[in-house]
Amino acid sequence: MVTPVAVSHRIRNVLLAGFTIIVAVISYLLSVLFLPPTSFPVKSYVDIPEGSTLYQVADILHEQGIISSPFVFREYFRFFKSDKFVSAGKYYFDTRLCLISVADRMSSADFQIPRFKILIPEGSDVKEISEAIKNQIPTFDAGKFIALASGEEGYLFPDTYRFAKGSGELQIYRLAYTAMMKRLSEQWAKRDPALPYKTPYEALIMASIVEKETGQKSERGLIAGVFVNRLRIGMLLQTDPTVIYGMGERYQGNIRKRDLLTDTPYNTYTRGGLPPTPIALAGAQSLAAVMNPASTNALYFVSRNDGTSQFSASLAEHNNAVNQYQRQGRNK
Repeated sequence: MVTPVAVSHRIRNVLLAGFTIIVAVISYLLSVLFLPPTSFPVKSYVDIPEGSTLYQVADILHEQGIISSPFVFREYFRFFKSDKFVSAGKYYFDTRLCLISVADRMSSADFQIPRFKILIPEGSDVKEISEAIKNQIPTFDAGKFIALASGEEGYLFPDTYRFAKGSGELQIYRLAYTAMMKRLSEQWAKRDPALPYKTPYEALIMASIVEKETGQKSERGLIAGVFVNRLRIGMLLQTDPTVIYGMGERYQGNIRKRDLLTDTPYNTYTRGGLPPTPIALAGAQSLAAVMNPASTNALYFVSRNDGTSQFSASLAEHNNAVNQYQRQGRNK
């Protein structure tokens, strides 16, 4: 038989246990909220990628020792920062902070390391890119960047990138390089299997030529088709941009007949096939154009001097077009 005294004793024990648990939970929450974790680094950069969820942000902070509990951080942020969000970017922690202070810092753009944009334009080469970045970032080492890209002209994807200030040459190079490898792989998988390219690199070389040959995006497929037709029959590509690239600093804005006759590894008037490397950065549209060029029987094209080109299937047609549009000049 359970006596009232025994029941009272049990109730007291349950209440005491419950109270002990509540005190322990409150103590834990207070320590998590108001005390920095013992693993808090002396100095740390935290990079929050674009599109990160609150769960991912909490996990990143926990992995780097900035907070001791991802769960408490998420719940605190949801309850007290419901009108805020964590912006993608780079944050710098140079002192030990409690979870509340970390949440305050992560919800304010004022604590982000300033970011800047770098435009890597289509059709540019590594030297031009390095000079453009140097104009935007005075501390940028153009020589080091060029050395990183040595022998890999064309392997950077032209786009607008965002970097935290303090980013080095290697970080900038790797981001643009990775972007190009991703785009090239995607386009190579979609290519016309009948194309005369043996490797993605050969397609990249062709894309760089197409990029330099026209600013008219709608014509890139046709120009790629002309060059593919020439490759298939063993005809010289005879494209001026490759000659210019091979001339290097000797090019002063004009190509003379002797330049066309002076052999270099890039002179497609004196050498058959593709040049040994890309000659510029190819954009997404040029990559797509060379992987699936327009179906055409044209072997020639000449500028109409209005941004468009006249395409011809025979040399006689081409000569007529040259006489019509380029009486004072020289064309392919």
